[in-house]
Amino acid sequence: MANPIVTAALNASVYAPGDQMLLTVTYSDADTKPLTVTIVVTDAQGNSSAPVKVAAVIDPLTLTVTDDSGRTWTRVSDSGSVAEYRAVA
Repeated sequence: MANPIVTAALNASVYAPGDQMLLTVTYSDADTKPLTVTIVVTDAQGNSSAPVKVAAVIDPLTLTVTDDSGRTWTRVSDSGSVAEYRAVA
């Protein structure tokens, strides 16, 4: 199994107390597998429903953000490959 890959960047390198900090995290995992399940219902007369699809991910990724000051990082968005977190300096 491959290890997940992650990069991260803050929107600045120096902050004044009270400034908003924005952290952008880009992540991926080569062995995460999307899965699509298709369902069709057929009755005794051979009549079938339209196909319905449901998506799932095998081996999903979980992000955890902490820093050494105990600051709370709040997730603003997460596309599944890029996440943004905010905190106050």
